[in-house]
Amino acid sequence: MRYKLAIASGKGGTGKTSISVNLAALMADNPPANINQVLLSDMDVEEPNASLFFNDPNCMLRQDEHRLVPEWDQQRCTLCKRCSNVCEFNAIAFLGTRVLVFPDLCHSCHACSTLCPDDALPMKKHKMGESAYFKPQFENLTLIENRLDIGQPSAVPLISKAFENLENAAIDNSFIIMDAPPGTSCPMMEVTKNADFVLMVTEPTPFGLHDLRIAVETVKKIQRPMAVVLNKAGSGRDQLIEDYCKREGLDIVGKIPESQQVAEAYSRGELVYKLNNEIGEVWQQLGNNLKKQMQL
Repeated sequence: MRYKLAIASGKGGTGKTSISVNLAALMADNPPANINQVLLSDMDVEEPNASLFFNDPNCMLRQDEHRLVPEWDQQRCTLCKRCSNVCEFNAIAFLGTRVLVFPDLCHSCHACSTLCPDDALPMKKHKMGESAYFKPQFENLTLIENRLDIGQPSAVPLISKAFENLENAAIDNSFIIMDAPPGTSCPMMEVTKNADFVLMVTEPTPFGLHDLRIAVETVKKIQRPMAVVLNKAGSGRDQLIEDYCKREGLDIVGKIPESQQVAEAYSRGELVYKLNNEIGEVWQQLGNNLKKQMQL
């Protein structure tokens, strides 16, 4: 059994990565009885930073990640135009007696290559980013950080590859935490649609509530169970989020209090889940509530 938890947010800056790394460390420190391994995958591939919180973890492996893009073979091509007719993304164009392939528009669907009667569009590897495997200071925790190359047109292909890497790295009874990209666009959807449970991170502000609403409606479309964690709680506006969650039937499984001590530790790249007794109890309660939600 593999338990996949996506940690998402409707907007950036709510503390999504902070929740992800601290929850992974908490679970690795005190795993449920049926969990043999904790995997943390940073799928915010355009700006991954989870490794910064683990005090220079040992990098076990770095590997380039590729996507497949058709490459025109002029010697074989008979200019039948079947490839451009079938391409839904306008990634192939004819210029007289030449065929142009636009890699940035290609979605690697293989339709042009497969349907070409002359095998004139073989799929070739194009580097899109890299994955790095880290071993933090926890015996049964592994971190996979996925980083998109500058200039790549879409994060989705690398996120799809990150799921393949997770499947290969996971063992029986793995607890998988996926730090999703912020917002509600395609990269966030690519992560949450493969999750068993989605934890929404929000903050008690009008902007936080506005973007939480959009994120919740998005996840409802893919019919994933979810709950909410309220970060920077205690500022006097918690009721904004509490009232909304009550109307929507969403459980608030944790409230991380706003704290200068936590903010200072975060700015130094430190884990905060056991910074002091008060904070430790808050994180322990969050972990216990999530175990109940996910039936661990």
